[in-house]
Amino acid sequence: MSDNAKTAAPAGPSALFEDMQQRLRKGLKVLSQPLDTEVGATPKDLVFEDGKLKLFRYRPVAKNLISPPVVVTYALVNRYYMIDLQPDRSMVRELLARGVDIYVIDWGYPGRLDRFLTLEDYIDDRMNACIDAVRKRAGVDHVSLLGICQGGTFSLIYTSLYQEKVKNLVTMVTPLDFHTDTGLLNIWSGFLDVDKMVNVLGNIPGDFMNAGFLMLNPLQLVFEKYRSFSEHLDDAEFVSNFVRMERWIFDSPDQAGEAFRRFIKELYQENRLARGLFTLGGRKVDLKNITAPLLNVYGTADNLVPPACSVGIAAAVGSKDKETVDFPSGHIGVFVSGKSQKVLIPKIATWLEKHSAPDKGKRKAHAGKRG
Repeated sequence: MSDNAKTAAPAGPSALFEDMQQRLRKGLKVLSQPLDTEVGATPKDLVFEDGKLKLFRYRPVAKNLISPPVVVTYALVNRYYMIDLQPDRSMVRELLARGVDIYVIDWGYPGRLDRFLTLEDYIDDRMNACIDAVRKRAGVDHVSLLGICQGGTFSLIYTSLYQEKVKNLVTMVTPLDFHTDTGLLNIWSGFLDVDKMVNVLGNIPGDFMNAGFLMLNPLQLVFEKYRSFSEHLDDAEFVSNFVRMERWIFDSPDQAGEAFRRFIKELYQENRLARGLFTLGGRKVDLKNITAPLLNVYGTADNLVPPACSVGIAAAVGSKDKETVDFPSGHIGVFVSGKSQKVLIPKIATWLEKHSAPDKGKRKAHAGKRG
């Protein structure tokens, strides 16, 4: 046997055990020291609130801002700080650096008395109030909307009904067609007795939602994830980033019962929005009413909102200026992957700049305000 062959031979059990011991000792040392696990650290100011609803503006860093400002609408089921999870993987910081003026809606955590909140409460009332607050504060007639996941579905509905307030629309990993057989979530939702769930529970627990999401891919989201964690215990940066992600994953607000009931029944089970049969506050939601320039982004490996759920958005709206971007990533990687920071987010900023205008005068002075 050659020397090279001997060198390449696999380590014996004793060597593997010693390696595990060393890694564990280093890991325990890492875990015993303070770790930087702060999330959503980009500075921002509260500019509007109504009960549990809050609207924040991220403090601009660019000298000249793109107008109109962007209002980010996130899903109800998780927290918006996914877009600002850590300093080196922050969609917010990338957009700010490129002159995008960003506001974000914080839906808050529903309590027991919020079980009767409806989709009208969220979209017609709360979302509309936030957009009006931004328009008034910035001195503009309309905003750019950036909707993420369920927040993207809300943004489609909102823009259909309030097109005059929306200059540009960006949808990211947004479900529209819920009657596809490529996603387990779509299939499972068809069998939910949502009336019984809401009637018994009131609000739907966030832990229930999390359990469902983990079961979409238990091998990767449970076993592989924690196996990888154990193998990198001695890497403080890896552990810090892992904890940040875990904080976000398990920071799941409960779902207001009546809004959840209708979202599951009329969108997931009956696919009313895609079929042109959905109404809000007695008004028909016709996506052909959307004429704002549209940028739709979906992840080709997304198992939560599979491509088939999202790819048809461009065809469904009435916009003449529309673009669809298929990004090689899963649902979360669209926001936090290294490639996203280098390729996708700069593309979104460039698109917004192309469809907007540099700030001058009143808006430029506005950039220096706090609160």
